[in-house]
Amino acid sequence: MAEPMETARFSLPLLAMAQAQKEVTHNEALTLLDALVHLAIEDGPIATPPATPDSGQCWLVAAGASGDWTGQADSIALWCDGGWRFVAPRAGTRAVRVSDGAVLRYRGGEWSGPEAVSTPAGGVTIDAEARVAISALILLLEAHGLLISG
Repeated sequence: MAEPMETARFSLPLLAMAQAQKEVTHNEALTLLDALVHLAIEDGPIATPPATPDSGQCWLVAAGASGDWTGQADSIALWCDGGWRFVAPRAGTRAVRVSDGAVLRYRGGEWSGPEAVSTPAGGVTIDAEARVAISALILLLEAHGLLISG
């Protein structure tokens, strides 16, 4: 039985017995770990790669992406000194979007953002204290990137 050459979850490269230049494989694994642990993306999903990314920055690739991102829909795009690296997300992968603080989750084969929730309005019986409490809860969840205002 052949030994796998990458990890099962994120396809991180593994060292092989008697492998020459092990530091190359090891450094590649560390680069990917650096990006994926506590994943923070600059923005996305977007279809056009940024013109001047900084090393270590990540984005989510949209469907129909162009340029260096062609064919990488839904991937996590990581810019490194050597160019773009792409990682396919697994179900349940979460990322914080730096541009707005939203927490995104990969489920059902796509990235989804927080659900939109509106503050309470209307109804026959109006309970002002309940509405204030619900509005405060919504604001708190928005501040944590778990909801967006509707």
